[in-house]
Order: sequence, then structure tokens, then C-alpha cells
Amino acid sequence: MKKDLTLVILAAGMGSRFGGLKQITPLGPNDEFIIDYSVYDAKEAGFTKIVFLIKEENYEIFKSTIGARVEPHIPVEYCFQKNDNLPKEYEAIKDRKKPLGTAHAILCCKEKVNEPFMIINADDFYGRHAYMKAAEFLRGVKEQKPSPYGMVGYLVKNTITEHGAVKRGVCEVENNKLLKIIESSVERVGDKIIATPLSGDPQFEVQENDTVSMNMLLFTPSIFSYIEDNFKPFLDANKDNLETCEYLIPDVLFKSIQEGYSTATVLPTTATWYGVTYKEDADSVKEALKQLVKKKEYPNNLWKK
Repeated sequence: MKKDLTLVILAAGMGSRFGGLKQITPLGPNDEFIIDYSVYDAKEAGFTKIVFLIKEENYEIFKSTIGARVEPHIPVEYCFQKNDNLPKEYEAIKDRKKPLGTAHAILCCKEKVNEPFMIINADDFYGRHAYMKAAEFLRGVKEQKPSPYGMVGYLVKNTITEHGAVKRGVCEVENNKLLKIIESSVERVGDKIIATPLSGDPQFEVQENDTVSMNMLLFTPSIFSYIEDNFKPFLDANKDNLETCEYLIPDVLFKSIQEGYSTATVLPTTATWYGVTYKEDADSVKEALKQLVKKKEYPNNLWKK
């Protein structure tokens, strides 16, 4: 019997001027978006449901574009990143405009996800190999203590652009277990790759084959209660910047590992990331997708029946 697996696509970063944003820039041979390839790869790997986490005001246009294309091929649910699940002490920031971060986004999917699941960013092309590794891992997990989570680990050299810095989680790994993530701005400078931690800590050099996180994280539903239990303490610690602080899933995962609540198995992939971090990236991504189609890794028209 096939095990149910869900892919949660974090797409609440899309603004209301839908047509001008990188996540829905047509890049495939038949104007496919990166998000189309993500759904296609997930389906091929054995995922059985897609959950799109979006802004409520984008529902109609999202459903009529991306939804209309993928819904005939795989079950789809929609969740909205809304501030209606705040601890009662913090309802004063209910009207905050800036999203509360990726951990909060995942919490907003709690009612729609009851099976092992993976999260990805809407605007990153992760590569088929990564989905295959992830699905294989999730098919084998069971709810237990500590909770068995996972992360697809990329070689840093496969995740950078020549057009500037990108945000990556630089990982410390031992025996295929994640020990630490340092959220950083990563950039090739001359013949070196330099990471600048977002925390303000000193820069450091990373090697070409060092492991980075692309926010391709794997969970069981036990993560929801952990996110919920730590939400108020996070807000308590950020009382002085409640309008701008972000409750981020890499930070939550790292905390859960430190506290012994979970382990995180690192699944190495040799897949190459593609994304439009800078507008100059678009042409190279289009060419890369064209070549993948030429090699018959994808059909020319992704969703043609």
C-alpha cells in the first residue's frame, strides 16, 4: 500500500501584483513556472498531495493559474498564512503586514497535513534526485521519540549564482546527522566561497563540497506541536521588535535538535539548484530547463495530457 506523503510549498511571499514576481515568471518551454516543475517532480517521486501555503488575497489568481494546471494531476489543498493563530497575549499584532516567518507558515498548515511531509520554497528548482531521496526517507519514518526529521543537503557549489549573494543555511554534519545550521549570505568572491552569517557573526570560508540547506526539510506531524509550544516563548524573546521579527523553521529545527526533541538526518544530493534570485538569472534558468527537456528528463509540455 502506497504511503501518503505531502509536499508543502511555501508561497506566501508572493505579493498581490502576481504577474511581476519571480515565483511565477514563465521559464519553461511552454511558459511553465518553477513551481510547476516542483509539483511534477514531487508527483514522480511518489508524493500524493500538494499543499500550497499562500496569502489569502492571492487565492483566486493562484488557483486559476497554477492550481488549474496541477489540480487535474494530483490532489491539492490551499492554506493561508494568517495571524489568527497568535497566542492571546499577542493579538495586538494581528494586523502586522510582514509575514511572521516560515515556522509560522507551517503552523498555518496544521489542519491540512496529517502525514509525513516536506516543505520547499516556491521559487527554487530543487532537481528530481532531491525529491526521490526525500520521498524514500519519508516512506520509512514513523512517529517516535526523538522525532525523526530530515533535510536534503546540497553541495554549496551547486546552489550559488554568479550574479550575487544568496541566502543559504551552512550546515555542520556528523554521521549524516545535522548538528548546526548557520543562516548566511553566501557568495563566490574570487576563487573562494564566503559565508556571512545573518546573525552578524564574522564571515567564514566554505568549501565547494560543504553542505548547505535550501529549506528542503522533512517532518512528521509532531513538528506542529513543537512549533506551537515555542511560538509564545519566541514572541516573548522578541517583545522589542514584534513588527519585524520572523519565526523561522531552520531556527526551530535547530532548537528541537538541541533539546533532544528530534534528530535530523541529512540526505545528500548532487542535484543542481536553479532559481531567479536576480533578474539576470532568468536566462540561465530557461536554458537549463531547455536542456533538461532536451535530455528527456521532462516532457516539452509539462502538463499536456
